[in-house]
Amino acid sequence: MAANWAPESWNAADARQMPDYPDAAALKSATDTLATYPPLVFAGEARSLTAELAEVSAGRGFLLQGGDCAESFAEHSANNIRDTFRVILQMAVVLTWASKLPVVKVGRMAGQFAKPRSTATETIDGVELPSYRGDNINDIAFTPEARIPDPQRLIRAYAQGAATLNLLRAFAQGGYANLHQVHRWTHDFMGRSPWAKKYTETADRIGEALEFMAACGIDPETVPQLAQTHFYTSHEALLLPFEQAMTRQDSLTGDWYDTSAHFLWIGDRTRFEGSAHVEFLRGIGNPIGIKCGPSLEPDDLLRMLDTLNPGRVPGRMTLITRYGYDKIEAGLPRLVRAVTREGHPVVWSCDPMHGNTVKAVTGYKTRPFDRILAEVRGFFAVHRAEGTHAGGIHAEMTGQNVTECTGGAVDVTEQSLADRYHTHCDPRLNAGQSLELAFLLAEMLNAEMAERRKVAA
Repeated sequence: MAANWAPESWNAADARQMPDYPDAAALKSATDTLATYPPLVFAGEARSLTAELAEVSAGRGFLLQGGDCAESFAEHSANNIRDTFRVILQMAVVLTWASKLPVVKVGRMAGQFAKPRSTATETIDGVELPSYRGDNINDIAFTPEARIPDPQRLIRAYAQGAATLNLLRAFAQGGYANLHQVHRWTHDFMGRSPWAKKYTETADRIGEALEFMAACGIDPETVPQLAQTHFYTSHEALLLPFEQAMTRQDSLTGDWYDTSAHFLWIGDRTRFEGSAHVEFLRGIGNPIGIKCGPSLEPDDLLRMLDTLNPGRVPGRMTLITRYGYDKIEAGLPRLVRAVTREGHPVVWSCDPMHGNTVKAVTGYKTRPFDRILAEVRGFFAVHRAEGTHAGGIHAEMTGQNVTECTGGAVDVTEQSLADRYHTHCDPRLNAGQSLELAFLLAEMLNAEMAERRKVAA
């Protein structure tokens, strides 16, 4: 257990990116209620994820983390949850088949509501109002009433998280993830994508392998791993009153766990020295992540790792790099060398989304797909040069057929962004672009595995 720590000790530190609730009594009432609710996830599940991530940090696995930029109350539906889940399954099966490595599947789901903002207010047509900070805080509608932080939204966010998790567990364990269903995970609207054709070819080969295994007596009834999968949830631990209310002491170990998600991360704007978010995360037993951007110096990262993982537990720490396609190869090596030199066991994961956001001529915020792919290539190039494992991807994506990121095989142009631009915050990869990204990752992982085999020989 962390020394001199309690779930509320973050209150004495510098809490940035937090909403200003006008009614403190209403906030306390909501968090007191949440503290009596059942956990959304369990300590044992979080420990299982840590063990799986330890394998990734040792170069024996790959982390696939993806989902919504910001979940919303309005778009919460079984179909949307299913569609994102099945794209993640498609990506995972492509990566597993190509690399022969287990893929750890973590969704930005069942709790990814709150969003950090660049400014506390925004101005439209001369009217200035508080910024939208996510559906668990205020409303996206641009009115004074909608932008007031409402503690009752915390209760609704919990309910939506519970419903989402319930469905995800059913999909993961109830037969939907059965590898014999691999052909049925493809979305109908992806039919004209060349990557959908390539996926079908991969699925055919998997089907042949399964038929061979069945002939040898290996089928889902004898090997449950063929019929189900582990699927974990994650979100940025930004809204600390909610996270504190969801923190419980494990009856088996006595350690504290944040039961709002299996995996929590700290963002680029809240990972400074003296941060309330760092103080909170250092005391929980969940695996945790740190977003690492161009402003993060190696010595600052090492101090943070010493604070968050003093016992150097493998699988506890994931470093999620977010540089931008034109900065990663210059900036990332300094961090990789420092962490390697100090012997911290970490998972290196690439967030190719947040450093590549631009404004289109049509006024929409977008992310060019070619820049996203360029950052992924740069991430793998750095780790290949440094002899370290490029261990994961962290993507904002959806199973919907949205037009939010430009480019890809089924080309989304700046002029077509308005066709299906549904995000509540940042632009997401659509299903076709996500699958295209998976095949690029598979190619990069194959190259890494080949290089390893060459060195070992």
